[in-house]
Parts: sequence; C-alpha cells; structure tokens
Amino acid sequence: MKKLLIILLALGLVGCSTRKKIVYYQDIDDKVFVPLPEVNSQQKIQVNDILDIDLKSLNPESVAPFSFDGGAAVSGGGGMQVGFLKLSGYLVDANGFIEYPQIGKIYLKGKTTIEAQNILKELLKDQVKNPNVKITLLNYKFTVQGEVRQPGTFEIIEENITLPQALGMAGDLTINGRRDNITIIRHIGNERFVKRIDLNYTDWMDTPYYYVKQNDVIYVEPNRPKVKSAGFIGNVGTVISVISAVLSSVVTIIVLTQ
Repeated sequence: MKKLLIILLALGLVGCSTRKKIVYYQDIDDKVFVPLPEVNSQQKIQVNDILDIDLKSLNPESVAPFSFDGGAAVSGGGGMQVGFLKLSGYLVDANGFIEYPQIGKIYLKGKTTIEAQNILKELLKDQVKNPNVKITLLNYKFTVQGEVRQPGTFEIIEENITLPQALGMAGDLTINGRRDNITIIRHIGNERFVKRIDLNYTDWMDTPYYYVKQNDVIYVEPNRPKVKSAGFIGNVGTVISVISAVLSSVVTIIVLTQ
C-alpha cells in the first residue's frame, strides 16, 4: 500500500512545471526597451497580396473612371465585409503588378502601403482633383501551430500586430507548450528565416520578431511531459486516473477481506 502511494505521488510530480518555465517576461522589471520605430519594419507588398484601394476626391465624379464598378464601391469603409472587398480588390500578380483602371499595370511588389499610396497619387494627380488614396492589405495572414488552445491560420486587416497579440488570438499557450522555444518561420522575398523566441524573457522584444509579418508561421513546441505522454496511454492525467482506480480497488478488497 505504501509503495502504491509513493508511485502515485511521483506520477503527480511528473506533470508539474517550475515557475521558471511557465512565467512570461521574467526580466521585464529591469528591461529598458528600444523605441518601437527601431524595431518595427513596415509590411512590404508581396506577390498574391490582395489590396483594397480606397480612392476619394473633392470631385467624386472624377473618381468613377478609376473603379471597376464605376465608383459604386470605391471605398473600403463602412460595413463592407472583408470577403466582399477581396472580390473587388486588386491582386498583385506573379510579376509584382496590379492592373488599375485607366492607368494599367502598376508595379507595387516590395513597396509599403504608404509608398504604394504615394505612387498612385502621383499617377492620378493630373486626372483626379486632390486625390486621397488609402491602400489596405486584405489578406494579411499568419499561422499558429502546436501547443496553443486554438491553432489555425488567422487573417486580419491590421498591418501591425505583435507576437503576444498573435498568440492571444490563438488562445495563448497551453500548459504543455514550451515558453522557451517558440519557432517563427518568416518569408522575406524568396528567402525563409527561422528565429527561436524565449517568452520567459524579453530580449526578443527589441528585434523585428516582436511584430508578426505577412505569412509568418509560429510554432509552439510541446514540453517533455507532453511528448512522453503522447503514446498509447495518453497523458499523465490518464495514468493518474488509472492508478487511482486500481488503488481504490485494492483498498476495497483489503477492507472486504478483513
């Protein structure tokens, strides 16, 4: 009986994690952060991006020729759904161009949305009175995998989202996720880069990986107890439940035989 109790206690301790492995940002009280503009690099337009181009003018009639629908839906605001906007958006083709009414092909690959707005304003200034252009990336997405509560691919229309915000959208890490080994796979042009992040500390907050970029893949590795428990039995909780049932049966038998 005593041996069974010792085994049960030992199994319970297997699933325990120390504070050092669980708590985020443990050095944040002593952290001196660099200014955000030095960390954040603006999103660059990529091939297959879908752009919403909101064109306005002091003379609304002058805008109509520059819309595929004659000006009926040139604005990206209001209650229009993102899905509808994608249908009327401008696709960046394999060569980095969009096809814009009355102007033709415009090369935007590698430009920020601010730079793209300025390019379009310059092209329109002789035909539209005081053009006001706002460009929004409609298919900005990132993927969160591994030990989070809601893994998946997330699409947003914001251009600036931090790693903690992205993990929050995925429901945060489960208790089985390794805080000290978050993997970020990033696409920049034709290259891919891999960065390891330790959420227990804050040094990564002063790097470009503080912000999530278009098409980032964020992977949360399972911790050792989770990996060990992924076999036939299931997990530590299941093991404890089975042993508890066996222990209860043994106690019952001992009581009945006395």
